[in-house]
Amino acid sequence: MLNLSHVGKRYGSLVAVDDLTFEANPGEIFGFLGPNGAGKTTTISMIAGLLRPDSGTIQLNGGAGPDQPHARRGVGVAPQALALYEELTGTENLTFFGKLAGLHGTVLRERVAWALDFVTLSDRQKDRVKTYSGGMKRRLNLAVAIVHDPPLLLLDEPTVGVDPQSRNAMFEKILELKSRGKTVIYTTHYMEEAERLCDRVGIIDRGKFLALDSVDNLIEEYGGKSVVTAQRRDGEVRIESSDPLQECIKLQQEGGILSLRVDRPDLERVFLNLTGRALRD
Repeated sequence: MLNLSHVGKRYGSLVAVDDLTFEANPGEIFGFLGPNGAGKTTTISMIAGLLRPDSGTIQLNGGAGPDQPHARRGVGVAPQALALYEELTGTENLTFFGKLAGLHGTVLRERVAWALDFVTLSDRQKDRVKTYSGGMKRRLNLAVAIVHDPPLLLLDEPTVGVDPQSRNAMFEKILELKSRGKTVIYTTHYMEEAERLCDRVGIIDRGKFLALDSVDNLIEEYGGKSVVTAQRRDGEVRIESSDPLQECIKLQQEGGILSLRVDRPDLERVFLNLTGRALRD
């Protein structure tokens, strides 16, 4: 559904994307993780056809590039900065964006109604968007991306600033889109989101992939060992181990243990191990 081959983009002397190659398949959620300035937004912009790569090729849905209008119609984008008209109603927003995607007449009306129902906004469809809550705006932002039924979705930080209930509702909708065969490129800073949703994750920094694999494989290869923390009467003991259960048994046999805790590696530890712990502005 999406293929990038040796894609590069520069801004003067700054290399934003450096020889990036990957593909995403139908029915796959591909997580795109990286610190600020890593090249995620530039890559998403090139896939959407907003920027032209300086080198390499991008193919959508089997061949055409994003510079072709018919290929771009097969892409739905939900940007991090809400792309909505607040003075318009939910229905008016979706009708406007549906027309931009080439829909009209009965098909347009049916798709608008379907998208509103899909994101559970049918009861607020006639209200101006400025009256919506943050979670409702995020759901409408997703509806704009899917109103024309594209096979490829680019979701850039789709749950920023929403409450836990809204986040969970968004997860369910995204997984339903996956079950319908959609390809989803999902960027996020929330590691638990990537662990829950993504089939594969690419960790990017300074325009290059540092690692690309399933979440389980990334944790196994780059997460490091588990940490067993034992609280004794005379203080705390921390042990790194690839077999934490065995370490717990040994500590219990030694006696004098007040409490035990096992911290297993996760995607956040993988991310920090690969990209470092220094602050990124």
